[in-house]
Amino acid sequence: MHASWKRNTALFLGSQALSLLGSSLVQYALLWQVTLQTRSSVMMTLYIVVGFLPTFLLSPFAGVWADRYDRRKLIVLSDALIALVTLALAVVFTLRGTELWLFFLAAAVRSVGTAIQQPSVNALLPQLVPEDQLMRVNGIQGTLNSVNMLGAPALAGFLMSVAPLQVLFYVDVVTAALAIVLVAFFVRVEARPRAPVQEGASQLREIRDGFGYIRGHAHLVPFFGYLGVILVLITPGAFLTPLQTARSFGGEVWRLTAIEMVFSVGMMVGGAVLAVWKGFGNRMRTMVVSNLIMGACIVGLGVVPHFGVYLAFMALFGVALPLYNTPATVMLQEKVEPAYLGRVFSVMTMLSTALMPLSMLLFGPLGERVSIERILQVTGVLVLLLGVLAPLHRRLMSFGEPHRALTPDPGAGQAGGVREDA
Repeated sequence: MHASWKRNTALFLGSQALSLLGSSLVQYALLWQVTLQTRSSVMMTLYIVVGFLPTFLLSPFAGVWADRYDRRKLIVLSDALIALVTLALAVVFTLRGTELWLFFLAAAVRSVGTAIQQPSVNALLPQLVPEDQLMRVNGIQGTLNSVNMLGAPALAGFLMSVAPLQVLFYVDVVTAALAIVLVAFFVRVEARPRAPVQEGASQLREIRDGFGYIRGHAHLVPFFGYLGVILVLITPGAFLTPLQTARSFGGEVWRLTAIEMVFSVGMMVGGAVLAVWKGFGNRMRTMVVSNLIMGACIVGLGVVPHFGVYLAFMALFGVALPLYNTPATVMLQEKVEPAYLGRVFSVMTMLSTALMPLSMLLFGPLGERVSIERILQVTGVLVLLLGVLAPLHRRLMSFGEPHRALTPDPGAGQAGGVREDA
């Protein structure tokens, strides 16, 4: 690892924080506009689905690109794509006004850049950071993201109240341009190993090899299964709470801003805790604790009648999320072969971008017939049950043990080798 890894990492994390700030402004503004204009969970569901489909469809190819090509250049290209599309949409909004169909178009085209960027960002960090510092650096990254998420709702709410919507788009273009400059000209990345099967292989072959690598290792299948189940169950807590707030407490923008801000404060605290503590020695134990906290918070969001207490549960929910996301990311960074890391993270991106929006196809229409509070109560109890049952799965829990090799599954086909932990 290059001696200047701290400088490189700081510049890279700073660039991603800038990029996230602009993206968050646009994300909040578009979601709030759809929520406040329609007050419809069906329209929210349609908006969310439109925003995830390009990411879902492109993620397998993006994983191949992250393993084939320079990950730093892919990050630059994805930021540039998002910036150009955002600039074009800002001009259209200026000329035509904020028509509802444009919100859906904006969500769709921006998700193309997200599909390219996410696997590359997660796979690039192990090239910058020593393995024994991955949990700390991922925790710091989570804290920086949370600081951005704390400021973005307040800034988005302020800008929406004093300026046209397209102003937020122009801000996103500027922050993306600054991020591109930092990554392209100041971040230095060492060469990485490549798998021999990649040479001359088609992209579809490499996609198959990536899925074969996951199927061929005894710990990855139950791990991704666990991730998938919890993503489905926390969907109402993630997507229906703004609508619940508008229906049950009032539709003022400050309330929507408040729930996002306290959630971000919680995430900032959770990320800072991990940066210092690093979690339990078995990273799966940290995820299970987070699982239990999230379940309790979702139940709480479904029963409290006072907005102040509601915000307290939302903040605790935010604290728990980095304790879940960060260990999951670090375990893959530590144990997956570098030559397959992009494709494995593309599967994680597919799960995180597809399962929750697809779940909204159920929970969104259900929210028109059943109270959101009841939906939160039921799903919260199921999240708690998952947290109780997960430690009983020995293979799943053993995946989190330190210095444990990623072992092949003798009952499945295998692509490539395994990466031994240091």
